[in-house]
Amino acid sequence: MVLAAGLGKRMRPITDTMPKPLVPVAGKPLLDWGLDALAEAGVGTAVVNTHYLAGQIVAHVARREKPRVVISDESTELLDSAGGIVRALPELGTEPFYVLNADTFWIEGDKPNLERLALAWDGARMDILLMLARLDMATGHNGSTDFLMGGDGRLMRANRSPDGFIYAGAAIVDPRIFEGAAARPHSLNLYFDRAIEAGRLFGTVMEGHWITVGTPEAIAPAEAVVAARSGGR
Repeated sequence: MVLAAGLGKRMRPITDTMPKPLVPVAGKPLLDWGLDALAEAGVGTAVVNTHYLAGQIVAHVARREKPRVVISDESTELLDSAGGIVRALPELGTEPFYVLNADTFWIEGDKPNLERLALAWDGARMDILLMLARLDMATGHNGSTDFLMGGDGRLMRANRSPDGFIYAGAAIVDPRIFEGAAARPHSLNLYFDRAIEAGRLFGTVMEGHWITVGTPEAIAPAEAVVAARSGGR
């Protein structure tokens, strides 16, 4: 599942005429950075939700062969991260699946990070497994950290601790956590907190360099990192 239905207000004026997931960074639309990573991980079908200027995204992904893209239409109501996933559950199925944000991507290390995430998944212990980034290996992030990680990989909220990690906008989730949930606007953070309480939120630290692009000013630094690390994907 690629979350691509946001309004992209902070990216104006670029997003006055273009949805944020199609904003190019280093010659590639943000959305394609994530879809290419999914294809590299062997994902055959990706669900992409749409809302703002949805027709442009629909036309863009129609040209892709790998992964095949299914559109989850949120044109009548923006459902936030979790609501969008709940709406798309009939297409996502009953097995654990990846969730990616459309406005973050990364330059790989030695091994593809989504493959590393899948290898770390343990459904017996986990409801959600988050990909995490170190602050010193991130570009475009202006906030603090999100999670602290225990020795066994379990996560808790970082509360701005400098020892924490950033949520890197990629995860594996078990769809059973959405049992009984309605397709109404609500955030994945609700499910992160529930998993923390149950001791079932885990994380793995990514390799390589993580990039988030939230404003027009963030594009140039992101492209500089891509150029400097052009040996990566």
